[in-house]
Amino acid sequence: MNKYSFESKHASKAVSGHNHTWDAINPESVARMRLQNRFSTGLDIARYTAKIMRDDMKAYDKNPERYTQSLGCWHGFIGQQKMISIKKHFGTTKGRYLYLSGWMVAAMRSEFGPLPDQSMHEKTAVPELIEELYTFLKQADARELRQQFKDLDVARAAGDNVKSKYIEKCIDNFETHIVPIIADIDAGFGNEEATYLLAKKMIEAGACCIQIENQVSDAKQCGHQDGKVTVPHEDFLAKINAVRYAFMELGVEDGVIVARTDSLGAGLTQKIPVSQSAGDLAEQYNNYIDGEPISTLDNLKSGELVIAQAEGNIKVDRLANGLIRFKPNTGEDRVVLDCITSLQHGADLLWIETEKPHVGQIASMVNRIRKIIPNAKLVYNNSPSFNWTLSFRQQVFDTWQERGSDMSAYQRDNLMSVQYDGSDLAQAADDKIRAFQKDAAKQAGIFHHLITLPTYHTAALSTDNLAKDYFGDEGMLAYVKNVQRKEIRESLACVKHQDMAGSNIGDDHKEYFSGGQALKASGDSNTMNQFS
Repeated sequence: MNKYSFESKHASKAVSGHNHTWDAINPESVARMRLQNRFSTGLDIARYTAKIMRDDMKAYDKNPERYTQSLGCWHGFIGQQKMISIKKHFGTTKGRYLYLSGWMVAAMRSEFGPLPDQSMHEKTAVPELIEELYTFLKQADARELRQQFKDLDVARAAGDNVKSKYIEKCIDNFETHIVPIIADIDAGFGNEEATYLLAKKMIEAGACCIQIENQVSDAKQCGHQDGKVTVPHEDFLAKINAVRYAFMELGVEDGVIVARTDSLGAGLTQKIPVSQSAGDLAEQYNNYIDGEPISTLDNLKSGELVIAQAEGNIKVDRLANGLIRFKPNTGEDRVVLDCITSLQHGADLLWIETEKPHVGQIASMVNRIRKIIPNAKLVYNNSPSFNWTLSFRQQVFDTWQERGSDMSAYQRDNLMSVQYDGSDLAQAADDKIRAFQKDAAKQAGIFHHLITLPTYHTAALSTDNLAKDYFGDEGMLAYVKNVQRKEIRESLACVKHQDMAGSNIGDDHKEYFSGGQALKASGDSNTMNQFS
């Protein structure tokens, strides 16, 4: 029996068992409402999407061309529109997720107003946004299924049994807009207990995947800014354990943990771990600490520290605020140790925060990691913090120069200039950008590519263009030509914004509840009919 028939018959049995007191309830309407809301709780979503991610990870291990992608979100409508657009253009959401960026929450969702990415925003805003995203995605399901139900009603009214059966099959095979969300928990917003408590809230809201970074929680910085301070491995592993316990307690055994290392750009640590045995993680961590070799304690001042390293004793290089420097040029080595350690102690995926998008640089670190963990794979931030145009033009410049090409027509430090936009070098750079995700998936172990802040920038750009023309000479034509007419021509669902807000779904419910007395919004006077 198909899902639609099963739900209808199940509801009919429930209604008939009440001595006709429930006769006003239409079992088929109940079935429709159930199918329009197949996920009762956030935990239902977390379990469902965790399996999707696990299956996608296995598929990638077999074939790195099957990498996955996502775009960052700061509002439920933004996430909904992404998935509606993906289904519209590609017919399926497979391999496409959503990303919840801590940066975006801080900048766009905090009650304090726009904040830097330093974990100063309300931690509750993170699970609240997860719940909001899934609320909007569930409404996308309800809206699309509603149209199929209406098509079924029309086919039945016309006596077209073949079409009716086909539509019922489409309903049974409906692909939900519910997809995995990779959710940023920053550095845990406190100690391991705080991390555990927040992780639970995120999972209960629907998160199947939590990304956590190895920075000090109360000194957290954006990964693409200076001043980052990392923690010893045992501190980070305790928080990974806290997240895993949260998943296990809530019955989401397939929950995915992304361990992010900021060590490549972090030159500071807050504390020196205590080594318990020779060669342990604390000793390895301490060997990267910078300092002045000493052979006597005679000249030490108050507050100065001395530690033993493999090469001998050093006086630790501390800043005036007490933070401790790492040795220069040890970032990649620390990244590799971080990644191996995280995967050996419960993490599922890695995130290496880099300063530029360079396949060779990423691959050099991943190849070292894979000598120990052969199936190590990454989530990678295709960040708007990178100047992609300049970076890839410089990469092409350097490659051509190394092979002996005449580069006298180009100035390497000025390659962002518009004068180069039509050049062969610019075209070659754009080709590399286009292939970046595919190449990095094959060569650098990147399972998931994401852009953290795309809609922050697209909203700013589109608003700037509209404001410039609307408040200028174009007036209302600026909106009609550049927004509404494009929505109509490109069949964007949001041109019917009343429908997107649930007006038609509400009308259906009114009809279920009140029958012919229902006061519905979708009559002849509804201007939304102009877009039919």
